[in-house]
Amino acid sequence: MTVQRVLSDRVVLPCGAVLANRIAKAAMTEGLAAGDNRANERFVRLYRRWGEGGAGLLITGNVLVDRWHLERGGNLAIEGAQSNEALAQLAAIAEAAKAHGSLIVMQLNHAGRQTQKMINKHPKAPSNIGLKMGNGRFAMPTPMTAGEIEKTIDGFVHAARIAEQTGFDGVQVHAAHGYLTSQFLSPLSNRRDDRFGGSLENRARFLLECVRRIRDRARQQFIVSVKLNSADFQRGGFSEDDSATVAGWLQEAGVDFIEVSGGNYEQPRMIDFNRKDPLAADKRESTLKREAYFLDFVPKLRSKVSIPVMVTGGFRSVEAMNRAVGEDGVDLIGLGRPMVIDPDAARKILAGQVTKLLSRDDDLVIGTGLLGPRSPISFLRDLNAWGSLGWYYEHIYALADGKTPDLALSAFTALLRYDRTEGRTAKALIRS
Repeated sequence: MTVQRVLSDRVVLPCGAVLANRIAKAAMTEGLAAGDNRANERFVRLYRRWGEGGAGLLITGNVLVDRWHLERGGNLAIEGAQSNEALAQLAAIAEAAKAHGSLIVMQLNHAGRQTQKMINKHPKAPSNIGLKMGNGRFAMPTPMTAGEIEKTIDGFVHAARIAEQTGFDGVQVHAAHGYLTSQFLSPLSNRRDDRFGGSLENRARFLLECVRRIRDRARQQFIVSVKLNSADFQRGGFSEDDSATVAGWLQEAGVDFIEVSGGNYEQPRMIDFNRKDPLAADKRESTLKREAYFLDFVPKLRSKVSIPVMVTGGFRSVEAMNRAVGEDGVDLIGLGRPMVIDPDAARKILAGQVTKLLSRDDDLVIGTGLLGPRSPISFLRDLNAWGSLGWYYEHIYALADGKTPDLALSAFTALLRYDRTEGRTAKALIRS
């Protein structure tokens, strides 16, 4: 007899770790660190609040393994976080997040060529292929040497050991959204002719080495996961076939679950599949009804892996979540923005108190018509995307300060505040 899978099911991961239910707070960059990129009480307060919300799993936002390659100035960074005080603050985040039964996983990242110029004017990447967007925000990267690649892999391993030491239940290697590991995977950004470039096996070597070495050094029940693009959605880039093949290799390397996402800064499908990318306007009606951006990829992924799969992006109704778990082979439902608007969303879903989650995405528009998020002018599309991101950042700040989000805040006002905060934070960076 087939047992119906539901959101309230416990999930036992391959390593033996047990999640209380199938709902996960997906990673969202917090931007709460000061000039030293270390944890502080705002992070603790934020994760205590999300921990109270009832999700089985919490995944942190970007924790960078290299302070010269931040995704934004307010990122947490492991490099340099060796003092007893810095380690104690990381431990405080883990303790606060787990106080109500959630497990917490630290997302590890390196921004590579997606490091903003105001943070690093000479970022490192697999090859010297610059971003074709950003209106001057990003510099031309310098190709990494073989020694720098090895050092960066060691950085991921070291960060995982710090996460384990400070009480986190696991790590997630960020191999999506166009950051460094994703740059290695894509033939558009990786033009190397050594053992880290060329064939898919070579392009996946960086990611697989990170995973294998972390798995080898961690305790048995330490969670090792990967956030992987289903595709870059760029002609000639990392494809769904590539992704499914890499997923099979990741399972062999000991990964406990794969989170499916997609896109990068040039093609931001992970932010808003429909509005931010004019090419996505013809999205299939069947997919629209199922809500999740990357659900169509799951059958292809399932042909290669048997480990748990997490899908994040687009879920707004409990009906769609139940269908994804019960019919589509999804093991974990990732919620990001809804958990910012309502940190108790998971608890309410599991208690049957809501059928739909709060959403402001359709309202977060700075311009309309040719000025709006589907403008043929890339600068205006970018402006709307940054405005939408800024709106959610402002509400993460509110939660971190113990406040209630202001849902009436306009996207334009949020964008102005976000730009001011980012500039101030970047200028405050303390380099050693």
